[in-house]
Amino acid sequence: MTELPVPEDVLKAAHRIRGCIEQTSIFTCKSLNDLSGAELFFKCENLQKTGSFKFRGASNALQILAEQGLPRAVATHSSGNHGAALAKAAADRGVEAQIVMPNNAPKVKQEAVQAYDGIITHCEPTLDARESTLKKILKKLEAEEIPPYNDSRIISGQGTAALELCNEIPDLDFVVTPVGGGGLLSGTALALQTEWPQIRLVGAEPLNADDAKRSLDAGRLIPATRTDTIADGLRTSLGSLTFPLIQKYVETILTVSEEPIISATRLIWQRMKMVVEPSGAVPLAVVLNHSDIFEGKRIGVIASGGNYDPGIR
Repeated sequence: MTELPVPEDVLKAAHRIRGCIEQTSIFTCKSLNDLSGAELFFKCENLQKTGSFKFRGASNALQILAEQGLPRAVATHSSGNHGAALAKAAADRGVEAQIVMPNNAPKVKQEAVQAYDGIITHCEPTLDARESTLKKILKKLEAEEIPPYNDSRIISGQGTAALELCNEIPDLDFVVTPVGGGGLLSGTALALQTEWPQIRLVGAEPLNADDAKRSLDAGRLIPATRTDTIADGLRTSLGSLTFPLIQKYVETILTVSEEPIISATRLIWQRMKMVVEPSGAVPLAVVLNHSDIFEGKRIGVIASGGNYDPGIR
């Protein structure tokens, strides 16, 4: 859906998907609080069904379609997490899911899509290749497209994680969330506008895939030109819906280089005994590397996913 969503849409999504998703736990960690000099509250979307927040948006989209009349098939392009989420949300309703994936997508994410009966078509690892391959599938199967982030149904669904976070943890100063295509960040922005507009919202992005920061700074949409980051879920560019919402509501986007991302991933594994993928650790990396901004504050950290290849070094 191409219309710009509003805060009320997140509240509607929360009601719509309540029986479909997990209300994920919020964890704290004293050693990470001590290390950061702040109070950190981790919204653990790595514990969500299919291992990421993406199941929220996919569930919202499929619930809306169910109200309208389900198609025979849905289709999307994805580096992994959205593909797995859509495959499960579709399978739960007896709908076929066609997933276009770059041929360098992590094996664990390809296996997850297949585990939920998603049908994978591989393509070259470029946005043009993803979109052209998807276009052929949509035409051939007359499938309903469910974009990975640039869709009002997806954005609204993703924002429900922040609703849960802020309802459970009072008096937050910041919420920090990863940003790739911007579905989670823009959905979080809308969620905060429902009751908590005073909370400062910060996007966390790899320096090696910093198109969102460059776009926000320039005041215009700048496509990604490099994506050589371990945070594979954040390699996509902002969209025509996510960008204006981020422009309107997000205070800033902060970047971090590869080594701190790897270090933050290890810290969560070691200190919290919790599996998180590098994309989900980018917010912690940003907090630890921008202590001048976050020290002494109460910070909601959205750990976006836990799907990873164990070969990370």
